[in-house]
Amino acid sequence: MSWLWRRQLEAYPDTRPRLLYLAITVLATITLYYELYVVGSVSTLVLADLHMSFTFFVVILAVGNLIGAFGSLFAGLADRLGRANLVVGGLLVTGVLTAFVLPATTNRWAFGIASFGVGLVEGICLVATPALIRDFSPQVGRATAMGFWTAGPVAGSLIVAIVGSATIPAVVTDPRIWTHQYVICGIAGLVVWLIALVGLRELSPRLRDQLMVTIRDRALIEARAKGLDIEAALRHPFRQLLKADIVVSAFAVSVMLLIYYTAVGFSLIYLTTVFGFSVKDANGLGNWNWGFNVIAVLLIGVISDRFRVRKPFMVIGGIIAAVMTVVYLEQAGHHPGYYTLAVMLAVLSLGLGIAFTPWMASFTETVEARNPALTATGLAIWGWIQRVVVFASFLIIPAIVSSVTPLVTYGSTVQAYAAQYAPQLAFAQSHPAVVADAQKVPPTVLATAAAIPPTVTATAAKIPPSVLTTATTYSTQLANAVKFAPELTVIEAHPALFAQLAANPSNPTLQAQAIAAAGGGAKGASVLAAIAANKAAINGVIAVGPQLATVAPYAADLNTIAPYSAQLKTIAPYSAELTAMAPYSAQLTALSKVPPSVTAYLTAHASAVQTAAANTVGQWKTWYWICFGGIIVFLFSIPLLRGRWRTKDAKRDEEEHEAMVEAELAKLNS
Repeated sequence: MSWLWRRQLEAYPDTRPRLLYLAITVLATITLYYELYVVGSVSTLVLADLHMSFTFFVVILAVGNLIGAFGSLFAGLADRLGRANLVVGGLLVTGVLTAFVLPATTNRWAFGIASFGVGLVEGICLVATPALIRDFSPQVGRATAMGFWTAGPVAGSLIVAIVGSATIPAVVTDPRIWTHQYVICGIAGLVVWLIALVGLRELSPRLRDQLMVTIRDRALIEARAKGLDIEAALRHPFRQLLKADIVVSAFAVSVMLLIYYTAVGFSLIYLTTVFGFSVKDANGLGNWNWGFNVIAVLLIGVISDRFRVRKPFMVIGGIIAAVMTVVYLEQAGHHPGYYTLAVMLAVLSLGLGIAFTPWMASFTETVEARNPALTATGLAIWGWIQRVVVFASFLIIPAIVSSVTPLVTYGSTVQAYAAQYAPQLAFAQSHPAVVADAQKVPPTVLATAAAIPPTVTATAAKIPPSVLTTATTYSTQLANAVKFAPELTVIEAHPALFAQLAANPSNPTLQAQAIAAAGGGAKGASVLAAIAANKAAINGVIAVGPQLATVAPYAADLNTIAPYSAQLKTIAPYSAELTAMAPYSAQLTALSKVPPSVTAYLTAHASAVQTAAANTVGQWKTWYWICFGGIIVFLFSIPLLRGRWRTKDAKRDEEEHEAMVEAELAKLNS
């Protein structure tokens, strides 16, 4: 079974097996990046299900990239240990983590730790896979091969978007639905691991540690390999390669790719929070983004090899990417249609692909110009710098875009409640004073007020408060005034007579006059007897006569409300609030039916969500301007790389190299 780990080839392979090894390497790259980027299709769902803040999520991504950076440095050992076994082992580890470990996590820490494992392996393979591509592809044709390798990360993102848009429903009801994406991805990764386990091979160090310009160099390389001093070529690898053309170029392309990594990690969050797209539609836009990027990296590789130059295409792609970045960021705050954004993303991705594929070819050629035996070391330097740049940028993003956490954590729930209870919430926002009044009235008072007939309430509203107060204060006297109305009428008609009688009640003359005044005979005697028997009650009425006079015009109204006097007394302290609420009883009733949990949730989070929504556009624009600056840095770094600007000069170099190869082969043969 040793053939499973002894993968070195002692002779340069023919075209068919060489293309097979290249194809397996590209397939492995696509799979590894699919596993690394799958979180991008479900990031908002993961944050909600695992109760993870945006800041925590970004820190996980940042630390994962930092771990990947040191994985890239470790992969620099591939110049000594080989590349293929690193790739095969990495596929197994990431397949198990993605298919079984990550879907089983139920908290943010477990998820983060498992993600770190995927990040470490990806950092290793970021170096090992392009090193294999370089080994199996001469410089003439290198851009095409690197185009296929570059399609790996992009195709991984494309598969993430395609699978996500096809399998995630428009309305998500299962909070754990994100785990399905990981299971699908992990199973695919294990299948590719089996393919790589059986089929992937690599060149022996004596073959790969040489510069190969064209496929016609094969005979010379194999001849040289017989006497190549590998140990001498591998001494002090970092001292040989830590030069400006390698380090600065690696940094420049890393900052150019900030916009790419932003799209990988946060496009779903950006498109859902800024433009309001669903998770499904946001993944659909990812299809456009990554689909056109794949087209670009494949086509530009072929075209760059056809014209024998790299730098002009880097400039063209960089300019397109810079312009489209500005166009794209200016859409924030507006409401572009789905296909408008799709076209913008497609053109932006084309620009990035046109710039990056020739850069990869040119960078490996720049490393080869220093020492072709240290290709993996050069790629390790690039991988380390790129991961550190991404690590730093991901730590900066939460400070710049601080609005994401409330929008992702609470935004969807707030939006759902706002849609479900839109009329009630609109009324509350447009009539805050009425709602405030309603909140002051106890529920028992509201129930009492509702039990009083509207006509009684209306009648009570017509009576001045002072009259109601008087009627309440002198309710006994008012009752006696009604009860002794005949007697009071007689007394009011003859006040002097009855005043004298009150002073001298036993005077027969005065008594006779009083009986006559009261109607005479038995009737008069009866009235006079009633006055004498109820003297205190009648005098009580007479004593407050002026006060009772103010009540008299409202006697009928007071009679109407009398049966409800207790209820009216209960609601009296809230009469102002109830009067203000009366025209809006239907709206207030509907508002009262909103569940308390909804009201509490909106009270706690709606303000934060509204503030975040107002700030998020400007914050994202700031970040995308930083990405724009990264593209400008890349454009200014292009002259550092090896390679010609003109096709004529590149062809002349190729002809001179072929003449040298022929001469050296002739010398070896002789």
